[in-house]
This record gives sequence, C-alpha cells and structure tokens, in this order.
Amino acid sequence: MKEEGKKELIKAALTARERAYIPYSGYAVGAAVLTESGRIYTGCNVENASYGATNCAERTAIFKAVSEGERKCMAIAIAGGKKGKAPADYAHPCGICRQVMREFGGEDLRILVARSEDDYREYTLKELLPYGFGGENLL
Repeated sequence: MKEEGKKELIKAALTARERAYIPYSGYAVGAAVLTESGRIYTGCNVENASYGATNCAERTAIFKAVSEGERKCMAIAIAGGKKGKAPADYAHPCGICRQVMREFGGEDLRILVARSEDDYREYTLKELLPYGFGGENLL
C-alpha cells in the first residue's frame, strides 16, 4: 500500500471518529477499512447503557462493508482517544475485533493504528493475532 493510500485511510478513520456515540466512556474511536474492490468503509464506536451491546469502530466499519457485499478487507486504519482531543496514543484493536478482522481480512490484513496521518504504526494481523483461528480450522 502506497503512502498516500495509507494517509487517505487514516484521514477517513479520523473523520469517522468524530461521529462516535460515547456518552459513557468519552473515548472516541474511528476506523476505515479498504476492501478488495478499492472502496473505503468507515465506522465509529457506538456505546450502549448495556455495555455488552456496545460495538467497536472496527467491527462497525467491517460489518458495513460486508453488508454491502464486500468479503475481503485489505487494510484498516484505527484512531482513538478522548473526545474533543487529538489521539494521544495508539488505539490497538480489541480481541473480538481482531477475530472479525481474521474472518474478513486474513493474516495478511494491514492494520494502521494512528495518532495522525503522519504518526502511525503498521502491523499485519498475524503480528497482532498469532495462531489465529479461522474458517479453515473448521474444515
């Protein structure tokens, strides 16, 4: 993935972060996923008073892509931090989100965790989810 593509994905995640519904934690996360077709889908975290019903930004973005017929994610950018402030740290995906990424991106999915368009870390999913469990384990 070229540098300008990474910056575009991060910018989309930062924009999505502004739409987060976070009345309880005050921690806003945005995500942007690039699919095999070249489209970008965004998502934000959506909290709920029943905490288990909360959905992470990463899953929101991936589920939006899947609901539009996409099945293969190539890269995802994630940005998170306290509401109203620029991200001060890198927001790495939780375990459930990593498992969803495994389902729709595979071990080679590129993950960008960003504080800004110019300040980010890049991983493969295999680095963040070693010994991952996928559909091939069920065959």
